[in-house]
Amino acid sequence: MDAMGIINLYNSKESLAELTLHRPLAAVPFAGRYRLIDFPLSNMVNSGISSVGIMVHNKYRSLMDHLRSGKEWDLARKRDGLAILPPAYANHPEGKQLGDIENFHSNLDYISHSRNKYVVIAGASMVYNIDLTAVIKFHETNKADITAVYSSKEQLQDGAVRTLLRVDSSNRIIDMQVKSGTCPDNHLSMDLYIMERKLLVDLIENCAARGDYDFVKHCLIKNIGNLKMFGFKHQGYLAHISSTQSYFKHTMELLKPEIWEELFFTPNLIYTKVKDEPPAKYKAEAIVVNSLVANGCYIEGRVENSILFRGVRVEKGAYIKDCIIMQKGLIASGTTLQNVICDKDVQIQSGRSLKGEPSYPIIIKKGMVI
Repeated sequence: MDAMGIINLYNSKESLAELTLHRPLAAVPFAGRYRLIDFPLSNMVNSGISSVGIMVHNKYRSLMDHLRSGKEWDLARKRDGLAILPPAYANHPEGKQLGDIENFHSNLDYISHSRNKYVVIAGASMVYNIDLTAVIKFHETNKADITAVYSSKEQLQDGAVRTLLRVDSSNRIIDMQVKSGTCPDNHLSMDLYIMERKLLVDLIENCAARGDYDFVKHCLIKNIGNLKMFGFKHQGYLAHISSTQSYFKHTMELLKPEIWEELFFTPNLIYTKVKDEPPAKYKAEAIVVNSLVANGCYIEGRVENSILFRGVRVEKGAYIKDCIIMQKGLIASGTTLQNVICDKDVQIQSGRSLKGEPSYPIIIKKGMVI
C-alpha cells in the first residue's frame, strides 16, 4: 500500500481515572496481554503500511517500553519502520495545548519527507480490526479528498465526547459534529481518516497560520463544504474506550467467543509485545469458568467470567467473579472480588472482600496493597 501511517495520541477527552494516571490511553492494557495501541498499529501493518509515526503527547514512557523497536509489528527496519514523534508542548511554559494541530505542525518535516502518496491517521481509543486496503480503494473510486471511517454498531449511551457523522445516499459527508450524546443517524467516527499526504501538509500549514488548534474541528469540519469528504462504513466489531465504564463493558464482551474471534482474527491478526512466559498453571483445586487466562498465571482458587493478565496468581480459597486482574496481580486466599479492576502489581491480601457494580467497577491503582 502506498501510504504512511500516523497514530495520533492526543486524547484530551478520554479519561479512565486511575488507569491513565501514569500512562497514556494508548498504553492501557486490554484483553489479557494487549495494549490499546496494538489495534491501530496492527491494522496498519496488516494492510501493507511499513512506515508508521506515533505522535505521542504525555506520560509515554510505558508506551515506548511496550513498542520498543517495533519488531513485533515488523517495523524494525533500516528504511521507514516505526518512529516516535515528540510532542510540541515543550514550547509552552506550563506544557498546555489547546489541541493537536501544534503536534502535527512540529512533526511536519517527518510527514513532508515521506515517499508515500497517502496518509492514514488513526487514534487509539477505538478497538477494531479492519482491512485498510478496502478503504483506500473506496477513497480512490470516489475520488475523495478525505475519507472518514465510521460505524453504526457502537451504542452511544454514555456522555463521552465523540465525533458524529451524517452522510447522504452517495456516502458523502454532509455534517460532522464533536459532541456528547447521539445524532439521528448514530454514525460514530472511528477517528480513522485517509487523505493524500500533500493535502494533510497543506491543511496543517493553513491551520497553524490562522491559529487553529484542533485537527477534527479545523482541518475536517471547517472544510466539509470545500473538500470532497466521504464516509466508509465499517461493518465489523467496534469498541469506543472513552471511560472506565466503557473499558469494563467492552473488555467483558471479549468473553463471548464470537466477539473474540471477530476482533482478533477477522480479517487479520492483532499483534502485541512478546514475552517468554510459561503456560498458565492450574492446580487440582482450581475452578475456572468462562474466563481468559494469559500466560504465566498460577490458579488455585475459583475464577468466573474474568480476564487475568500475564503472571497473575490466585491462591487457594480465593473467589474472583466478573473481574479484570492485570499483570502480576496477587489474589490471596480467602479473598472475594466481584466487578473489580486491579491494575498491574496489585496485591489483595487474605480475607478481603470487594464488590463493585457492572456500571461502576472498583478500580485498584497500580502497585496497591489492599
